[in-house]
Amino acid sequence: MPQSRRGRQHWRRNWARSSVILGNQNDGMMAVQTAPSTRIIFVNRYYDPDESATSQLLTDLARGLVEKGFDVHVIASRQLYVEPQATLRANENLAGVQIHRIATTKFGRARLTGRAMDYLSFYLSCAVKLITLLRRNDVLVVKTDPPMLSIIAMPIAKLRGVRLINWQQDVFPEVAERLGASPWPPILGRLLKNLRDASLRSAAMNILLGERMHEYLASRGVPVSKLRIQPNWADETAIRPKSPGASRLRVSLGLADHFVVCYSGNLGRAHEFDTLVSAAEALDSEPTIVFLIIGSGAKMEELKRTVAARALTNFQFIEFQPRAALEDSLAAADVHLVSLMPDLEGFIVPSKLYGILAAGRPVIFLGDADGETARVIARGQCGLHVDVGDSKALTSALRELAQDRDGRATMGLRAHSLFARNFTRERAVEGWAELIRHTASESTGR
Repeated sequence: MPQSRRGRQHWRRNWARSSVILGNQNDGMMAVQTAPSTRIIFVNRYYDPDESATSQLLTDLARGLVEKGFDVHVIASRQLYVEPQATLRANENLAGVQIHRIATTKFGRARLTGRAMDYLSFYLSCAVKLITLLRRNDVLVVKTDPPMLSIIAMPIAKLRGVRLINWQQDVFPEVAERLGASPWPPILGRLLKNLRDASLRSAAMNILLGERMHEYLASRGVPVSKLRIQPNWADETAIRPKSPGASRLRVSLGLADHFVVCYSGNLGRAHEFDTLVSAAEALDSEPTIVFLIIGSGAKMEELKRTVAARALTNFQFIEFQPRAALEDSLAAADVHLVSLMPDLEGFIVPSKLYGILAAGRPVIFLGDADGETARVIARGQCGLHVDVGDSKALTSALRELAQDRDGRATMGLRAHSLFARNFTRERAVEGWAELIRHTASESTGR
């Protein structure tokens, strides 16, 4: 039976009060059952078996929602992040998630023009798939790979009578502009921002990764009632704290008796490594301190060349570790580094932070002192902040941590406690489930 007008108003007031959430995602929210006919359609360029960050997050969430009884579909490309020439199956069901993989060009990420063509072909194929797949009362959730996908989704959602949720992993075109990689003139950049803002205003809800992103988009005129903070997460069943000495990787690399400083994940254009290299140069004469770099990215080869040019002997580089080995590789470190250029605060949140917290390791953040990551670390008292360019401060911090085993252990315990309270997969899935139930109830008038 439809709710009374007073009941609907009461629900909206409760929902507005819970739209900005960093603690308990369910505070002030009422449980609403999803209509049996409601489907959730996610859109992202990558999905399982791809192991990129956005793919892993979406795979976690989609499977978690299936476990809660939702009918979940995913539209993705047939590519892999590290293998653009891959051709995955066009349609398949994995762990209860129905996947629809669309055809795109396969130029890859090496060149800007090729990447642009891959984006454009995804936009076109995705638009066709959405028009044919969507039906009234579906809930459509679009991520931001490729960028500004919400602009494509907005008119199609209106046409097909579905509720749109934008899941903002980053904020474009601002990221491209701040990185100096914007291929368009300023007037076109302003137009894209206006279109993006319109797509966010028209959505049922926009999911953001942190406070700084919320502050920025609210300043752009997106209603606060349509902005909800839902941080990313790590899988608490896949990453548990264990001692450095128990790491098989650490032992195999001959680092059992060393103080290991690790950077794990993508080293891209949004990250800075000069501060790290300068600190490593100052510490090169201290053989017990080693820098372990795990992963790849646009700046990884540049970092390797810089290390070689300066004849530094305290670096070890290894490739991305498979997800199944992540617990062990994160445990190999005594302390982890996270980096973000200050100009990108409010537009990107490094997702590697949550795995580090899950592993129970201290964090050193190289970036803005008032950045999202710095705020989280300060609240949890589980690490340190160092300004970009302040290699002396980083050198001093690493020397102190290398000598303070008890201090590292305390920070590690605090890190895992912070993770368990705020950033688990279970907590995130439940927050999303409540959001989708509410969104579906509005679309069906229940």
